[in-house]
Amino acid sequence: MNEKVRVIAFYLPQFHPTPENDKWWGKGFTEWTNVGKAKPLFKGHYQPKVPADLGYYDLRVPETRQAQADLAKEYGVEGFCYWHYWFGNERQLLERPFKEVLESGKPDFPFCLAWANHSWEDKQFNKDGGNKMLMEQLYPGDDDYIAHFNAVLPAFQDPRYIRVNGKPMFVVYSPMNVPDMAHFIQLWQELAAQHGFQIHFVGHTSKPEEISLYSSWGFDATILVRLFNVFKRDFTLWERMNAKFQRIAFKQGRRIEYSRAAAFFSGPEDKDKECYPTLIPNWDHSPRSGRAGHILIHSTPEKFRKHAEEIFTHVAGKPEEERIVFLKSWNEWAEGNYMEPDLKFGRGYLEALKQAITNVFNK
Repeated sequence: MNEKVRVIAFYLPQFHPTPENDKWWGKGFTEWTNVGKAKPLFKGHYQPKVPADLGYYDLRVPETRQAQADLAKEYGVEGFCYWHYWFGNERQLLERPFKEVLESGKPDFPFCLAWANHSWEDKQFNKDGGNKMLMEQLYPGDDDYIAHFNAVLPAFQDPRYIRVNGKPMFVVYSPMNVPDMAHFIQLWQELAAQHGFQIHFVGHTSKPEEISLYSSWGFDATILVRLFNVFKRDFTLWERMNAKFQRIAFKQGRRIEYSRAAAFFSGPEDKDKECYPTLIPNWDHSPRSGRAGHILIHSTPEKFRKHAEEIFTHVAGKPEEERIVFLKSWNEWAEGNYMEPDLKFGRGYLEALKQAITNVFNK
C-alpha cells in the first residue's frame, strides 16, 4: 500500500477477442478496433491515439499484464480495479484476463473488482449503432446474487485483493439500477460473514447528493466522478450555445476545454470520509461515437498534474487507510481516457501523477 495516497485505477479488460464480440462486430474485434480507425474531427484533434511502450497489446498474454502492473507500480498506482461484467443468470463477459490473473497468481499486484452493472447496446461501441440490445443487465434475485458472490469469493480471499480496514473492496457502478440494493448488500455481508470477513462496499455516482442515500443502503463509501455534467455548472450561455452549434453545424463533437472542465472535477465532498474522488486525465469518446462524441481538448500532463494535486490536497487529511483516490482510467483507449504511454505524450501523464504525489505528500 502506498503510504502517501492510495491511487486505484479503473481497468478495462476488453483488449482480447471474445465469441460475443466476434458475433456482434466481426471476427477479431477488440477495443483496439475502434481506437485504430478513429479520425480527427477538427484541426488539432489528436486521433487516432497510438500506444507506445505497450503497443497494441492482447490481454491474453501474461507478459502484457505484467508490464502494465510494473508500469503502474513505478508511477504510484496502488492497484487496478477491474471492470467485472455479471449480467444475471450467471452470464459474464470479458472475464478471461482477470480469471487468469487470479488463477496464475501473477502479476503480484493489488486488485479489486467493480461490478459494471449496465446493459450493453450496440450504440455504446459503434457510432453507427442504434438501440439494439446486445446483453441485458438482469437482477433475477437471491439465487443469482448468491451465485455471483460465490463467483467472486476466490478473488476476495486472494492476498492481493485491495482492502480497506481489513475488508475487501467491491465497487458497484450503478447502485440506482439495482432494484433491491440494500438487500443485496445485506445478503452479501451475511455470506461474507460465513467466511470470516466483511465487504467494504463502494458506490459510484456523478451526483454528490446520492452519497448519503448510498450510505443508507449500506455502502461504506462512494466514488464521485464529476465528468459528465460539467456543462450543468456555471458555463456561460454563450459557451453552451457555441458548443452546441459546433456539434450540430460542423459535426465536430461536443468539445470542452480540459482546464475549464477540470475546475469542476473536485469539490468539498472530496474531504469527506465516505467520498472517494476521481482523477481524470482526459476524455474523447469519438472513437466509439464519432461526431456525437464528448471531447475534452487541450489536456496535457502539466494540466493533469495540477488537477491531481488539487484532489490529493483534499484527501491529505484523511487516515492513510482511507486516503483513496480513483483514477479514471488506466486503459480506456476508445474513450481517450488512459494513463498508458502513447506516441504523443509518452509517459507524460504517468510522470505527472508521480510528481503530484511527491509535491503534495513530500512537503
